[in-house]
Amino acid sequence: MNLSAGSFAPYTPPPDDPGYPSNQPSTSRFTRPWFPTQPSIREATSYQSGGIPTWETAISGGSSPDGEIEAQTQNQWETRYNMRVDLLAAWAYVLGPISAFCLLVIETHNDYVRFHAYQSALLTTPLFLLRILASLLQLSSILRTLLTVLLLSSISFMAFRAHADASRNGLSRFYVPFIGPLAEHWLDEE
Repeated sequence: MNLSAGSFAPYTPPPDDPGYPSNQPSTSRFTRPWFPTQPSIREATSYQSGGIPTWETAISGGSSPDGEIEAQTQNQWETRYNMRVDLLAAWAYVLGPISAFCLLVIETHNDYVRFHAYQSALLTTPLFLLRILASLLQLSSILRTLLTVLLLSSISFMAFRAHADASRNGLSRFYVPFIGPLAEHWLDEE
């Protein structure tokens, strides 16, 4: 195949380049409404003309930063079935690993509830297993009672904290040492 330099069309800058004069006649047979003919004042320099690309802004087709903040504040209180966030977060602890795993399956929209479900599963599952193991090995009744009190007190305290943090503190999260950061990490990986 023999190509000569004369067979190629001359270079024309991209149509969204602000330096491109818009009063020249278009060489295409049809107009493209998604390419503005007159650059607006708010329009950023295109990446094709050497500008820095802007992501997630109204100019580049995404939402504006203010719109993103507004969407996050609205979405942080929404749940899949329009239930209260504070009650669902507290419910994650009430039945221990059972309610935590149910919420992880059912609730897919709210990160606050999912964080507390992960934290509840990581906190209560080992405590339940230790209590069951103590019963199976027929350890002393004092040790079984202490494990039961530890389990019930941690469940009630965490349910209270999850409810109170959502109600009073605007969805601030209470982290159990070693378990809370792991739950946060698992939530971020979703």
